[in-house]
Amino acid sequence: MPVRLRKFIGTVLLIVIVLVYAFLATTIATLTLGAAPWWVHLLYFTITGLLWILPAMALIKWMAGPAKKP
Repeated sequence: MPVRLRKFIGTVLLIVIVLVYAFLATTIATLTLGAAPWWVHLLYFTITGLLWILPAMALIKWMAGPAKKP
């Protein structure tokens, strides 16, 4: 796969992953943390704010991988 195509696909997937992840994390927080104290909110959003980095790192590593020669 050409590098430019891999980077384009990776960029689109990264945007989709971030948007879906943010929607799900916020929806879960809204449904479950309504009456929780402030420190639970802080802990939840700190963890979920950092957790999306794992799939993003894997995707970026794939995007930057070596190009296969024909």
